[in-house]
Amino acid sequence: MNEIVAILFFTIAAGACIPLGGFIASFERIRSKWLEQELRHFLIALGGGILLGAVAVVLVPAGVTSMQGSMWAIPIVLAGGLAFFVVERSLGLRRREAPQVLGMLLDYIPEAIALGGLVALGSGHAALLALLIGLQNLPEGFNAFRELHALGIRSARRTLMIMGSLVVIGPVAGLAGYFLLADVPAALGATMLFASGGILYLIFQDIAPQSRLRRHWAPPLGAVVGFSVALFGDMVVRGG
Repeated sequence: MNEIVAILFFTIAAGACIPLGGFIASFERIRSKWLEQELRHFLIALGGGILLGAVAVVLVPAGVTSMQGSMWAIPIVLAGGLAFFVVERSLGLRRREAPQVLGMLLDYIPEAIALGGLVALGSGHAALLALLIGLQNLPEGFNAFRELHALGIRSARRTLMIMGSLVVIGPVAGLAGYFLLADVPAALGATMLFASGGILYLIFQDIAPQSRLRRHWAPPLGAVVGFSVALFGDMVVRGG
C-alpha cells in the first residue's frame, strides 16, 4: 500500500508541473520581445537538458542493470527511437506545429511507467526520476501553453483545463508499471531503454532545433544546466 501511495504522490506531483508551467505562462507576456524569446528558448533547452540527464543518469543505467547487462539493450534503444519516429509521423507532429505538447506526452508516459516499476523494485532512483519528470514538465508546460495559445486557443482557463487533464496520465501509467513490471525486471529494463531511445529521438528532432537562436548563448546554457541538475541528483542518490 505504501508503494502505491508513493507512486500516486510522485506521479501526481510530477504531472502537476505541466499545468503549473502553463499557469506561469498565462501571465501577461514579457514586454521585451527579445527577453521573452530568450526565456522561451532557454526553457526549451532546459527541459531538453533535463530529459538528456534523465536518460544518461537514470533510465539507461537502471535499464541495463535490470537486463543484467544484456546486449539486447542496444537494439531496444534503437527500437525506441524508431518507434517514436513512427508515432511522431503518424500524429503529424510537425504539421500541427505543436512539438512541445505531443513531445511532452511522448516522454511523460514511458517515464511514468518506468517510475512505477522503480518504486516496485525499491530503487533509490525512483524519487530522482520523479523529480526530473517534474522539472522537465515545468518548462515543457510553459512552452506548451504558449504553443496552444499560438494555435488559436485564446482562453487561458480552457488551455489550463486541457493541461490539467494530462495530470491523470501519470498515475495511470505509474500504476501500470508497478503492477505489470514489478515481477519482471527485464521487462522494466527494456521499457526504460525503449523510452530512452524515444526520448533521444525527440531531443534531437524537436527540442534541440527549437531551442537554438542565432547569436544567443542562453539556450545552450539551459541545456547544460538541465543536464547538470540531473547529474547532481544522481550523485546525491548514490552518495546517500
